Amino acid sequence: MLRDPDTAALRDALRTADYTVEAVTDLLGPDAHRALMRNETTPGRRATTDGSPLATLTRLFALQLPVTAEQAERALPGLVDALSVAGILERSVSEVAARVDLRAYGDDSRDWWVVCDLTPGLDGSPRTVGPEHVLGISEASSSLAQLTVRQPVGSALDLGTGCGVQSLHLATHADRVVGTDVNPRALAMARLTAALNADEPSSPLFEVRDGSLFAPARGETYDLIATNPPFVVSPATGERLVYRDSGLPGDEVVRRIVTEAPAHLNPGGWCQILANWVHREGEPWTERISGWLAGTGCDAWVLQREVADLPTYVEMWLADAGLQGAPDYVQRYDTWLGWFEEQGIEAIGFGWLSLRNAGRDEPVLRLEEWPYEIEQPIGPHVAAWGARTDAYAEASDADLLAAHLVQADGLVQETVGAAGAPDPEVIMVRLQRGVRRAKQLDTVEAGLVGACDGDLSVGQILDALAQILERDAADLRATTLPSVRALVADGYLR
Repeated sequence: MLRDPDTAALRDALRTADYTVEAVTDLLGPDAHRALMRNETTPGRRATTDGSPLATLTRLFALQLPVTAEQAERALPGLVDALSVAGILERSVSEVAARVDLRAYGDDSRDWWVVCDLTPGLDGSPRTVGPEHVLGISEASSSLAQLTVRQPVGSALDLGTGCGVQSLHLATHADRVVGTDVNPRALAMARLTAALNADEPSSPLFEVRDGSLFAPARGETYDLIATNPPFVVSPATGERLVYRDSGLPGDEVVRRIVTEAPAHLNPGGWCQILANWVHREGEPWTERISGWLAGTGCDAWVLQREVADLPTYVEMWLADAGLQGAPDYVQRYDTWLGWFEEQGIEAIGFGWLSLRNAGRDEPVLRLEEWPYEIEQPIGPHVAAWGARTDAYAEASDADLLAAHLVQADGLVQETVGAAGAPDPEVIMVRLQRGVRRAKQLDTVEAGLVGACDGDLSVGQILDALAQILERDAADLRATTLPSVRALVADGYLR
């Protein structure tokens, strides 16, 4: 671990070199940057030869190349020895190499640095990871960051913080952030991430605690919990990669988080989870997860984003562990499939769970499969779903008839019919934001949606439609209100 003065000096050196995502991307150029995303460094090597501090840091960490001792001292003045003692660098007589990754990271308005393990498998080298490997920025961590509701809160919990990516994001809108992990290596790296991105290293950006699941937060409640747990569904072989394998059978780690999180949520608080779950013979996945949610008292929106067949799933995670081509690859593959068969597992689902402590006697559960396009970030749309649910979950028919609804932002209508025909054969509305749903409407629904500009109430619009269509007003209200509820629940109207 670095001393506070060395951490402050390292932060200053990174700032002086302009070691940011934008600057590194500009230095590499678009082609070399795309190649690096494919784990190929050769174009990047050619783009980073000017000897500048930015080029040196990019070669050291992003490209994982040794640099001369002179270049390292220029980029990290007075720090090479301290970083070598701390295990961040490794120094020989004439060269310096990185032992861990110090990665530039950021969003549209902020620049951060994340401490994690080096990227395995660059330039076709064998992908070897140790049991305590600490992942950096991944597709999963980016998905969770985009899923998370970004409203100002008093407290947030990052369950299984790893290198601290989610905690960085949470610290932008939470007064207090706690990150937890069981991996000693991850704890050390998250603490350095927290100190490196703080105004003063002695006052880190977030707190880091050692412990499994909710044990480090015993007796505490939070306004927001975000977690990308070790959710891989695998047989207990005695070998574990801590960042992905919980050591618990099947999808038990996800079930525990879902069932235990409500006790740690303040009223109105969210718990958002990236997860895998099993599809068992004779058990719809929706029933499985509904069973976990029963008794939690939480509203929940669950989106199943994809379903993997078992061979695809096994191959993906064996490759993740760098076991392709290993002498026992076929044996491991067969053992995993055999275990699935014993457990009655047919496939593995992947998706997002958003739970909210709504304090309702009958919580609202929305479980759906959506493998289609989604506009990111989805977090604002999750928050909007929570607000709509609060407004209408317990609304009576009279409440709904009195409501003044408006169309969702960017809602478009599409019609299909023969050229020159007076009326379209099909009327569709399509959401352009968030979950990009589409719905076919009948004549009454289309008229209702078209008139929802906030001026008239639902009851007034339906009565006007009844007059135009020469329908009984009471009957039209009764038959259309279920559709109104569905249009609100799906986000077409608010």
